[in-house]
Amino acid sequence: MKDRLNISRRGALKGAAAIAGASALGAVTPAWAQANKKIVVATWGGDYSKLLAKNITSLMTPAGWEVINDDAGSAQRKAKVMAEARLPKGSSDIQALASTDIPDLIEAGLLEKLDQSKFSNSKNILPLFSMAEFPYFSPHIYSGKVVLYNPKMMPSAPTGIADLWDPKNQGKVGIVDIQHNYTTMAAALVGGGKTGDFEKAKKMLLELKKLKPRIYPTNEALAAALKTEEVGLCIMWKARAVQWQNADIKIETVAPKEGIITYVSGFVIPKNAPNKEGSYAYLQHQLDPRAQEAFAVDMGYMPTTTTAKVAPDLLKRIGFTPAEEKLLVNPDLDFLAKKSAELKDFWDKEFKA
Repeated sequence: MKDRLNISRRGALKGAAAIAGASALGAVTPAWAQANKKIVVATWGGDYSKLLAKNITSLMTPAGWEVINDDAGSAQRKAKVMAEARLPKGSSDIQALASTDIPDLIEAGLLEKLDQSKFSNSKNILPLFSMAEFPYFSPHIYSGKVVLYNPKMMPSAPTGIADLWDPKNQGKVGIVDIQHNYTTMAAALVGGGKTGDFEKAKKMLLELKKLKPRIYPTNEALAAALKTEEVGLCIMWKARAVQWQNADIKIETVAPKEGIITYVSGFVIPKNAPNKEGSYAYLQHQLDPRAQEAFAVDMGYMPTTTTAKVAPDLLKRIGFTPAEEKLLVNPDLDFLAKKSAELKDFWDKEFKA
């Protein structure tokens, strides 16, 4: 999201005596000068939380950092950030969120505008997710919304998202309820618009409704339906598709011609984070090539930096060709900030009804 807020910065940090330390790549850089070495990372639970500890915290422990993961869903954690807004110090130093989770927090002035000089690895972030694009957000991993299909159930391979609207595929299409934001943006692309063209999206969703797609509450429920061949066509993150293929679900993927909407998760710093130096230390280490590469192996999501390397065989499964990279498009965060409530209301009362 482009910067539309004039957020003041805190005063200069006290006691910033530099202590030399070796970086992960062998260069000598100053250590993070902070008496308090405890960092609280508010994040999703499950495998993601465990992998943060395995791939990021493990890099920080030798320097004396103590990282504590505070696990909860994004909605609960966002509500907590809002509730703590008037406190001098909040309860988290880092919040793990998707890019689409943060527009309302930015609008409310609750996030720190990131200072690139405080985490040098930020210079390696891919242009698609640069600080110019996301000034309050440090990207961690990404994937893209592709078309998934069961070759057994489809007479021919789909070419795009519009295949979900093809009457010949009626009864085969699955939709995930909790991904209503992304499905709405995908509908806008099918309608010939951009991800924030809500009127085109509404028109296309009402057309899709006529074909009676099956709506599932969660990603996991959709996976079960694909496995049993209750449905054979949907849109989903390529990373999820790889995980499901590994679980022996018979699906293949196609990069949609309309555009590949990105999903990027990353980290933000609440304005009242108690340990800002620790926050920036965490951002520095999450962009370390070793952490980035490990998440590609462990989760099937692509690195967000130019310095991380992915093995060719894995890249073929989780990544995108140069031609497909040109189709990558970020969600319209301004649209989501202004229209998220209206979007959800339309989804529940008109599309699902």
